[in-house]
Amino acid sequence: MHNTEKYFLEAVESVREMIRFDSSYQPQDGYPFGEENAKCLRAFLGLADTFGFETVNYDDYAGEIRFGEGEPFAVLAHLDVVPAGSGWKYPPFAAVVNDDVSSGGVAGRKIWGRGAMDDKGPAVACLYALKALKEEGFLPKRKIQFILGCNEENGWKCIDYYKSKTTMPKEGFTPDADFPAIYAEKGILHLRLSFPLSGQDCTFLQGGEAANMVCDDLVARLSKRAGNAVALHRNPVLGTTLSYDNTTGILRVRGKSAHGSTPEKGANAFEAFLAFFATLDEGAKSAYDLLYNDVLRLKDIVDETGACTTSVGKVCLQDNALEVTLDVRFPATHKREEITQILQKHGVLVQILHYQPPLYNDPNDKLVSTLVGVYERVTGKKSRPCAIGGGTYARALEKGCAFGPEQDGDEATIHQPNEYITFDRLRLLIRVYYEAIKALCS
Repeated sequence: MHNTEKYFLEAVESVREMIRFDSSYQPQDGYPFGEENAKCLRAFLGLADTFGFETVNYDDYAGEIRFGEGEPFAVLAHLDVVPAGSGWKYPPFAAVVNDDVSSGGVAGRKIWGRGAMDDKGPAVACLYALKALKEEGFLPKRKIQFILGCNEENGWKCIDYYKSKTTMPKEGFTPDADFPAIYAEKGILHLRLSFPLSGQDCTFLQGGEAANMVCDDLVARLSKRAGNAVALHRNPVLGTTLSYDNTTGILRVRGKSAHGSTPEKGANAFEAFLAFFATLDEGAKSAYDLLYNDVLRLKDIVDETGACTTSVGKVCLQDNALEVTLDVRFPATHKREEITQILQKHGVLVQILHYQPPLYNDPNDKLVSTLVGVYERVTGKKSRPCAIGGGTYARALEKGCAFGPEQDGDEATIHQPNEYITFDRLRLLIRVYYEAIKALCS
């Protein structure tokens, strides 16, 4: 039995405790990201206090757990979550545990809830890995700074605040992506684009919840002419449905959410709306060609980290123009100006809402190779480091690497309804993070 096994059931309950906080972005007086968000951070730090660790709360923007002395080493996780959205099998903040018979009964037990995998489950796993190391008498030769952000999903103000108060370690990992290890991450651009409509067939439009989530629900109010055209329209977007109410003039479009870095795993409700509305309005047709027919050939921007991807996260109608929030993930060896200049040359009004530069590490670097080696030893799987379109806290470090919690072949539930973590995965995470911290801080 591994050294961490005796802490497993305790860790399960801690994951459930953290999931019960709706720590999505809801700023209010006295709480930079919302009261529930702050309560979650305080509960996490309080748990670490009971384990005998030194903790710091940076005014509810971020927290830190410290262990050891020497050259700093960072473990960065986040406690905030994206909005729950709709379509859940169980309430998203109830932290329900059940047996999945199809996965082998008790072996397939799952904790359901928003944040289970992104990123509360992995954060708890790191904390219990540290607890196991501490209680067995491990003396790290580096000062481990376990940093807990509270605004990872909405702009990284937590990291900015942390850096304004103290010094960020130069090296570390974040348990917020994929195994075996991530050596490169694409650049991230959140853009607001405006497309003037040519007619008055839409008087209201609202869809999506966050820039980095595929828009899965949309409501529009249509003119009578446009409403009559809905019944004649053949929807080309798989996984989406259109329903029109003749009495109210309301069109409802539903799709499937997914992470903005992997739009192909979702079904975008706005794409389905625009495919329909482009048949009635020249402005909408221009938007459809740019966003979904790739007339600007953005997908041709490519390198070893993959091709440029785009995903509409939010949309509304403003002054008879479609106002679109676009999530762009561009290859790591390219620059954001390539994207913005292409759009501006096409005459599109562009506003940059958020930008994270790409991350690129040598895949043979000691940090990356050590993490890959740990994963291989624990799992018995031969692996190679990889690149992703997602953006993680790893890029807040001079030398950072994302390390788990997802494995190849996992069901995609992050940023989607019915997010969960299995008991088996949580058990694996605690062990892997225990071994990784021990290897890098000995």
